[in-house]
Amino acid sequence: MSQAPRKLFGTDGIRGLANDHPMTPEMALQLGRAVAHVFKSEHSRPRIVIGKDTRLSNYMFETALQAGICSMGVDAVQLGVLPTPGIAFMTTGMRADAGVVISASHNPYEDNGIKFFAADGYKLPDEVELQIEALMEGDSLLAHRARGDEIGRAYRIEDAVGRYVVFLKSTFPKQLELNGLRVVVDCANGAAYKVAPEVLYELGAEVFAVGTQPNGTNINDGVGALYPQRVAERVKELRADIGIALDGDADRCILCDENGRIVDGDAILLMLARAMKANGTLAHDTVVTTTMSNLGLERALGALGVKMERANVGDRYVVERMREGGFNLGGEQSGHIILNDFATTGDGLIAALQVLALMVGEKKPLSELARGLVRVPQTIKSLRVTSKPPLETLPGASEAIANAERELASRGRVVVRYSGTEGKCRVMIEGDDRDLIDAHANAIAAAIAREIGE
Repeated sequence: MSQAPRKLFGTDGIRGLANDHPMTPEMALQLGRAVAHVFKSEHSRPRIVIGKDTRLSNYMFETALQAGICSMGVDAVQLGVLPTPGIAFMTTGMRADAGVVISASHNPYEDNGIKFFAADGYKLPDEVELQIEALMEGDSLLAHRARGDEIGRAYRIEDAVGRYVVFLKSTFPKQLELNGLRVVVDCANGAAYKVAPEVLYELGAEVFAVGTQPNGTNINDGVGALYPQRVAERVKELRADIGIALDGDADRCILCDENGRIVDGDAILLMLARAMKANGTLAHDTVVTTTMSNLGLERALGALGVKMERANVGDRYVVERMREGGFNLGGEQSGHIILNDFATTGDGLIAALQVLALMVGEKKPLSELARGLVRVPQTIKSLRVTSKPPLETLPGASEAIANAERELASRGRVVVRYSGTEGKCRVMIEGDDRDLIDAHANAIAAAIAREIGE
């Protein structure tokens, strides 16, 4: 039986323009109540941790969520500014009943979002999100509000950053150090602006940090993983060994080598898979990616004797498939890298540290480690849309997609999907003939723009 569509939750929580439906403090209050009700345990003092990035609107949503959580008899534990994977770590480390992340990741500061981790540190499955949405409708939660001394308390953990830094360092091989390496790290004026420089410095690197002056409105503004050219320029200017560009909530990273060449998630997955296959730690000799990963990655992994499985776009779906199959390496071209041996979600800093460990352990520059990925030409178009009807109900778009699939056949791939976090439709086509894929991508994008474009 098909599942009812979610009204609020997308592929990564609830997201939208801050202070506009659905991202309002009124919604956050109800959401806090519903989540507290769903995850309230039998602990004498059940608790939910709350962390955030550096957006101006986070004060508003943090307060509203706390009120909702406390009203249901659950304590709200404030972690302050912390990367999304750090909040997952603190959720399990504190044995909390759930974790809340207030962040819109790579989106501009005007947007915000709320997503959750269960007590085990994993993101919520679709059915739990549907349960939360159902509880937010109507007045059913009012009968469950706490009274008297059962009302929850709100308090802050002051050393969350320090705890997470210690954890991150523990993922780096103890016999190695970063002494002598010059590292540029771009924190996107986001959640890792304290954590990233500190962990790299404590491991011995000479650190040059940018994007570490958040003011509430400059997160992702020309910095971070969406703009890796900035860190690449600094690497060349400073003659550094590596550049690390994180996004606003630091759950993904894009790297650049000592020559300023961009190293994306596909290239990171290949070098990690190669190393893990060689030392026998790659579970089932399999890597999980998404439909957006380049066909060249699949071919390169195949040459190593490594299988590649594709999940739906969204790191939560990659993680779900990894858990189902018992795999320990997965990720996305956009820089979400999941290493299940260390973490329950994508972690940009853990991924960067594992690449740094390869550079030091193998005594090779990143440019050499990143070789071997021969990309099939790929075109990606992203356009804003006014609605998200099923693509098969759009005659023009359906015809353009069918034409592309028919002409490319086994010589390429066509992926057309709506963004789960923004009001956009994305068209991705890859194949060996650049002119052909460009023509089809333009035709599909034009058809979509005519039918539902802004």
